[in-house]
Amino acid sequence: MENTVQNKSFAFAIRIVRLYQFMKEEKKEFVLSKQILRSGTSIGANIEESEGGFSKKDFAAKMGIA
Repeated sequence: MENTVQNKSFAFAIRIVRLYQFMKEEKKEFVLSKQILRSGTSIGANIEESEGGFSKKDFAAKMGIA
């Protein structure tokens, strides 16, 4: 079954990684680019973790974090 939220978060993470690379290599911005990378890719990680929720409440709480 196709999961639209996972697909969109994965595509977003790819764009975030490219933005990180651009900022680091072209603009020589290291601190902000690293934070963007961490925060932008954590969405997908939180969505993946929500899939393993023990209950509907657990799932909803983890998706709320994402």
